Amino acid sequence: MSALKDKLKADLTASMKNRDEVRTRTLRMALAAVNVEEVSGKAARELTDDEILKVLTKEAKKRREAAEAFKGAGRAEQAQAELDEQAVLEAYLPAQLSDEELAAIVDEAVAASGASGPQAMGQVMKIVNPKVAGRAEGSRVAQAVRARLSS
Repeated sequence: MSALKDKLKADLTASMKNRDEVRTRTLRMALAAVNVEEVSGKAARELTDDEILKVLTKEAKKRREAAEAFKGAGRAEQAQAELDEQAVLEAYLPAQLSDEELAAIVDEAVAASGASGPQAMGQVMKIVNPKVAGRAEGSRVAQAVRARLSS
């Protein structure tokens, strides 16, 4: 079993003992999502830590989007609950890149590929994505690349 999954299970047990409802429900949801991913496809398999991080990233993004939807509908209490769950999930994710760090990686990729103009976005994204995997959201990366190529 992966180290991250073991940590999630151990933290779930600890949060249940501490009667931390938000943490307990969030970790249960995260482990359920990991289990669903493990049994999806043709054969059941054990996920690696990187694959588990992708699942947790996806779940954190769902929480962020749900919080925005609740806020837009005037349901502040539900929005706060979603943000609390997102905060629990983000504790397990790698630190996000700052805008300056992301811009530096994009500049480096543009120089390496010799790309110019918006039509070269795919080439730059192929170079940038492996470097920022899990540390920056895809839409944020695409926006940075688009801005760099259009300037």
